[in-house]
Amino acid sequence: MKHILLSFTLALAAMSAVAQDDPVVMKIAGTPVTRSEFEYNYNKNNTENVIDRKDLEEYAELFINYKLKVRAAEDAQMDTAQSFKDEFRTYRDQQIRPMLVPAGADEAEARAYYDGMLKQLDGHDLRLPAHIFLRVPQKSTQEEQAEKKARIDSIYQALQGGADFAELAKAHSEDPGSAARGGDLQWFGPGQLVPEFEKVMYSLNKGEVSTPFLSTVGYHILKLKDTKQLEPYDSLRANILRYLESRGMADRLAQKATDSIAAARGLTAEEVLDAETERLCANDMELKYLVQEYHDGLLLYEISKTRIWDPAASDTTALESYFKKNKKQYAWPDPHYYGMVYYAREKADVKRVQKLLKGVDEADWPRTVRDAFNKDSVTVRMEQPRLYAKGEHAFVDSIAFKVKAGKTRERKGYPYAALIGRQLKKGPKTWKDVGSQVVTDYQAECDRKFVEDLRRKYAVEVYPDVLNTVNKH
Repeated sequence: MKHILLSFTLALAAMSAVAQDDPVVMKIAGTPVTRSEFEYNYNKNNTENVIDRKDLEEYAELFINYKLKVRAAEDAQMDTAQSFKDEFRTYRDQQIRPMLVPAGADEAEARAYYDGMLKQLDGHDLRLPAHIFLRVPQKSTQEEQAEKKARIDSIYQALQGGADFAELAKAHSEDPGSAARGGDLQWFGPGQLVPEFEKVMYSLNKGEVSTPFLSTVGYHILKLKDTKQLEPYDSLRANILRYLESRGMADRLAQKATDSIAAARGLTAEEVLDAETERLCANDMELKYLVQEYHDGLLLYEISKTRIWDPAASDTTALESYFKKNKKQYAWPDPHYYGMVYYAREKADVKRVQKLLKGVDEADWPRTVRDAFNKDSVTVRMEQPRLYAKGEHAFVDSIAFKVKAGKTRERKGYPYAALIGRQLKKGPKTWKDVGSQVVTDYQAECDRKFVEDLRRKYAVEVYPDVLNTVNKH
């Protein structure tokens, strides 16, 4: 019994030591936030590169709002949706899977690749050829084949007469990649080329030029520029690793390691990643908070989108009401113009467009013009209707703001430019005149009210004495 009591006392002492090392900064809806978790988020979001850095108290308020939204999303069971689970695992696994790869696995992969190169060479050296190539398609006629044969023989005769190989390759070779380099190819070994080419390549000595020969793709004249033995592994190691990485080695090794662990434990790959995430996060607080950041960030986005952004952006009645209440803040000192610039092939179409759009909702202008003028061919081109300030568009300046130097950009084939719309002297007439700004502002207003509701719904406790020790212990 004494041993049991002693063990229990030691366990409590250990727990107390941990609590002292990482005390609770605040509780949000009953969930404690440790100093290490708060510090991770505070330091990550307040680096020297952040333009709008926050002091400790300011950030604490933002952090509370963030956590309250995450809690609301969890209470709404957004984290149980399959789409959320799939997306979260995708982000999480990008961090966890590489950590399951045994040390030295990439080195073993590179060494195996090098050994495969040695085996493929089978005692041969590497060769650096250049060629002059005339393509002979499989379905070419006998006359076409004879013509290519005569041409390659003529080129060979020129070489025999002392002509420069590289210059002839540039002028006559039908392999555009190597022709631009004077016929130069890359280093090759056995099994990398068509058999006819490889046989001739290994029959030549350095500097020799072959007679014309036919392969399965056409006629070649080959020059052997150099030979070498395969370099030692240590000389090629960095290049091999870069090549393997470009071919997805990291992902392949991670999958191999995950599958191996799953087979050994009799689990699915998903179960392995769940278990390994828990194990690794228990020993690495940075990783733990990074994974939690993925989790909470996705929930924050989901609840913001479904509860704030989308409803606010689609509620035209509320947007109109918000605009009317806050109309003064959208006023401007200088006149603006809301309209559409368009270009016509025929002068008569300028007036036809003006007449057609009379009484039509501005949002429907482009569709209406397309339906009326551009069914069979494009006779009228349009820019999107939008709000213009003086100086933003030369043609609008000349028409709407009477700026003499204003000129429109030339549209080839559409010589007649015109403008339709309305001038706004003191400010926007409707919320749609400044729609994107109104939507953004209204979303911010909805977000503020949502946070107020969450603050009333969930209890928040902040411990200032602990908060003030952040980054000071």
